[in-house]
Amino acid sequence: MPLVVLCGLPGSGKSRRAEELRAALSSKEEDGGERRVFVVAEVALAAGGRAALRAEAERVLSRRDVVIVDAGSELKSFRYELYCLSKQAGTPHCVLLCPGGAARPDRPPLEPPDSRNRWDWPLFVAPQDPQQPLPLSEIRAALFQRCPPPPNRSTRSEPLQAADFLHRLDRLTQDMLAALMAAQRNGVQPGQFVPVAVDGLSGSSEPQGLVLNRPVSLAELSRLRRQFLSYAKMHPGEGDGNLPQLGSMFLQYLSRNLQ
Repeated sequence: MPLVVLCGLPGSGKSRRAEELRAALSSKEEDGGERRVFVVAEVALAAGGRAALRAEAERVLSRRDVVIVDAGSELKSFRYELYCLSKQAGTPHCVLLCPGGAARPDRPPLEPPDSRNRWDWPLFVAPQDPQQPLPLSEIRAALFQRCPPPPNRSTRSEPLQAADFLHRLDRLTQDMLAALMAAQRNGVQPGQFVPVAVDGLSGSSEPQGLVLNRPVSLAELSRLRRQFLSYAKMHPGEGDGNLPQLGSMFLQYLSRNLQ
């Protein structure tokens, strides 16, 4: 699950380089599977801003696939966030700087990456001439032949259950967020009870849902979902592996934090 962070000013050719990387890094694996490459584009997530970009990158990280963040990443604080995301996931990462382009008043100034910073290393620089290829062999080595940084001891957690259960819990909470967003798009009013009927949440005679006292964004819901999953992994006894019960706990957690 390597992570590639593109960095550069508007007009520097980041999206073109992201597509070049996507084509070069996609491949068939020895076990017959296929390594997919996901491009998380800032343009597609413009409404949600930085939080939505980070949440989408975290969502598509997997053991086999590659995630390319096609964004300006001008701020070193955002590159640090993505580095921490890769470190928590136990995956290598690298930064690709695309020189050129021009600053815009609606964008933050570029804080150039520095390879002396652990969140900017390894650092590669794309040729400014679009006809010249990227240093693909070096990038592949950084992504697929390098050990990931170890997670911090304070954030390392024991697995909640088998990997299949974790996958189902992740899928359930994603479906629940989708149901809440759909209800808001369909005109639910603040103070109304929002039913959440998704597969895996059955098991109670009472309707499952919560009251939204205000409009909430996908970025805010995604942040709370990540916090809940992290808590669940660190407290394997709670829920006892019961998926509907953990789904109900997630609704209660959202209700407490969306006041």
